[in-house]
Amino acid sequence: MELHRTTGNWRLGLGLSLITVVLWGLVPVALAIVLNRLDTYTINWFRFATAFILLGCYLAKQGNLPKFSQLKSVPTYLLAIAILGLTGNYILFVMGLKATSPSHAEVLIQLAGVFLSLGGLLIFKERYTRYQWMGVGVLITGFIGFFYEQLKVLAVDSERYISGSIMLIIAGISWAVYALIQKQLLTKLDSTHIMWVIYGACGLLFWTMAKPQTLINLNPIEWTALIFCGLNTVIAYGAFAESLQHWEASRVSAILALAPIFTIISMSLTAWLAPGLVTPEHITALGLLGAILVVSGSISIALGKS
Repeated sequence: MELHRTTGNWRLGLGLSLITVVLWGLVPVALAIVLNRLDTYTINWFRFATAFILLGCYLAKQGNLPKFSQLKSVPTYLLAIAILGLTGNYILFVMGLKATSPSHAEVLIQLAGVFLSLGGLLIFKERYTRYQWMGVGVLITGFIGFFYEQLKVLAVDSERYISGSIMLIIAGISWAVYALIQKQLLTKLDSTHIMWVIYGACGLLFWTMAKPQTLINLNPIEWTALIFCGLNTVIAYGAFAESLQHWEASRVSAILALAPIFTIISMSLTAWLAPGLVTPEHITALGLLGAILVVSGSISIALGKS
């Protein structure tokens, strides 16, 4: 089977990855707001339905909707695995977020990038330089520093945090499987066509369990957060899918590790500007140092050269 090869336009790949990381860093805060009123399935149904409709309108306006002959060329089993992988990621991430906190969830979900990076090395034969392996060490040290503080929380409410953390780890694995399949599907279809099909299939799966009538209970702030989640899905995943067209999976995954920084900053700003909207998170100097090391390690992995 022919493996996907990037275009080599690393600047475009880097730019698209940064768009993705900012949006993914903000979405846990928006999800924390709407989780007060909506269940996991309704939130995800709305996100995928919004993404499917908006991307479909864009493709139709461009006269670029995928033809049946194009879809027929895609291996069905690969598409099914990608759909199930992304569906599992969305369910487990929101459930893990509800059981822990936005910053905890966003840092732990970065394991998805590690899993994607390993997949890029093993499946697509990508290679790390010595400096990139040093970046991996810094990244791991940062994780340890950040989660040292979380151990104190585990001692207070261990059952809830452990179960939530397990959900987030499995969510990371599900996402890495989806991402690797997404990269391989680029040999058959354009990234926007792949995402449109995946959005539609995931939306249908969540629709069977969603409760659309509960949307009427949302106040304006919660509606704003939910709409942001929907727009986030189509823009962030569109940028991510296209980044894989131009840059190696291992380097894209390294940039995605920056997301916790944006989550921590946005949580602090939200708690300050709108007290009571979200539960404030207390992160110590050691936790912040761990986050900085995660950023430093991810940059070393992404940009390190021999």
